[in-house]
Amino acid sequence: ADAAAAEEFTEELLLRPLPDRKALAHFHFRSSAPPASAAGRHHHLFPKAISQLVQKFHISELELSFTQGRWNYEQWGGYDPMSTNNAKPPGVELWAIFDLPLAEIDATWKNLTHTLSGLFCASINFLESSTAFSAPRWGFKLNEGNLRYGALPREAVCTENLTPWLKLLPCRDKAGIASLLYRPSVYKGYYHSQKLKLKSSQSLGIILDQTLTVVLQPNTVSGKQLHSTGGQLQPSWSMEHLFSKKLSGKCLVSKSSRVFVEIEKGIVDNVDKAGSDVSSNNDLFVLSTAPDRSLKELDNLEVQSSSLYEYDVNNYNSDKPLNVGITWKLPLIWSCTRAPYHASRFLMGSGNERGSIAMSFLSTGLDKQLVDSSNDCSIKAVVFQVVPWYVKVYYHSLEVFIDGNSKAISEVVDKIHVTPSEDKLLPGTMEMLLKFPCSMQLATLTLDFDKGFLHIDEYPPDANQGFDIPSALVSFPEFNSSRSYPEADPLFVSPLLENFKGRWCCEVVHRSVACSIDNS
Repeated sequence: ADAAAAEEFTEELLLRPLPDRKALAHFHFRSSAPPASAAGRHHHLFPKAISQLVQKFHISELELSFTQGRWNYEQWGGYDPMSTNNAKPPGVELWAIFDLPLAEIDATWKNLTHTLSGLFCASINFLESSTAFSAPRWGFKLNEGNLRYGALPREAVCTENLTPWLKLLPCRDKAGIASLLYRPSVYKGYYHSQKLKLKSSQSLGIILDQTLTVVLQPNTVSGKQLHSTGGQLQPSWSMEHLFSKKLSGKCLVSKSSRVFVEIEKGIVDNVDKAGSDVSSNNDLFVLSTAPDRSLKELDNLEVQSSSLYEYDVNNYNSDKPLNVGITWKLPLIWSCTRAPYHASRFLMGSGNERGSIAMSFLSTGLDKQLVDSSNDCSIKAVVFQVVPWYVKVYYHSLEVFIDGNSKAISEVVDKIHVTPSEDKLLPGTMEMLLKFPCSMQLATLTLDFDKGFLHIDEYPPDANQGFDIPSALVSFPEFNSSRSYPEADPLFVSPLLENFKGRWCCEVVHRSVACSIDNS
């Protein structure tokens, strides 16, 4: 009974209107189990499969994501906790930290990929090969050599991956917030990313966070719900418009079940300009259901930045379902806060033998607002890139251009670690710490490569579409995005809002690049 009481489950949903006529829905489920010595091997709420996974493979930390679509950093945000935590590269991404001797980690990783492949009905077992995973040192996450990272950029994501993910929840999708996950609504969206993240320690036990982030086009029926200005339309929407159903109660075993509607700073500024208070019913918009609690965030300058409206699902049932939504009263245009640089990656050259990979960093102006713009001012960026063995990168050919002018490598690259690829054995890995002057508008990095020779049985399906290079990951360690909202109960911290408080580096993910290899 004590072990059952120590186990907890919480469910939360965040809804947010986006500037480009879309809506963001972020589902967050947390399951926690006490240390094994206290509970033994039997669990009441915590999924047994995850507990066995941690015990068998000695996992300290693990993250697995299935993503379809590309996160739009310009329209949906690039400098906020939502984007830094939940914007993921297309396909499958897996990384794990093991509590094992270094000599045993590679073999354990291979067994782990097969287990996850069966558990989530996916091709994760393809990460078993030494050509498919890497051991980053510091460019991805600080570690002591016990971290392994792998990605499958072309892995398709569909309902057969979501179903086993839902089975890890105590109520599955039969009750509670997960019951809103109507498959046609989720998979017709512009972006969706389901993630599983777990942490394990002898003192705290196991904490499992399951998140699903989707960007949807509201299914508005009435033309009267649209306002326009300058060609920009803002649709009004509700939970029923987004998910084709209302929320008729909580999962009975959940300790907390809450829905949040977040109004970003851009909208709050417009409300202030209109001379109205940022309440659930003001001159610009109205929420269809009055919230149980309104939370206001204060930024570093003690100025109101964004607002959060909270709904306790305990107060709703099948007779009185929750169908919160937003209706716009006036036309409105706003923008999300961007990362200090907008990064992109593309191929240069032609032919089937060689080419170049280029990565560009375009200033968004955020650095001018947040840091000193003196001559000695600089901004750091960390780049982590994995390339398959058949893309033979010449790392000595690295060139750097700042605002169109060629620069010495030592002027921009503060630190670099390269693991060259080996034919049919290891992928190439590059980790760089870059230092850009604050006055910079555009930086471009280029690397030359040759296309390797492949035997016919080494081609993947649909090879005519080219080969996908895994996404590059860029973080800005000096730019921390965090939002802090007051809690009603100081003894209980919302897992969703807890991630908002975390000081996360702003992480930008690049789309995979198709690389045509036509050797035969």
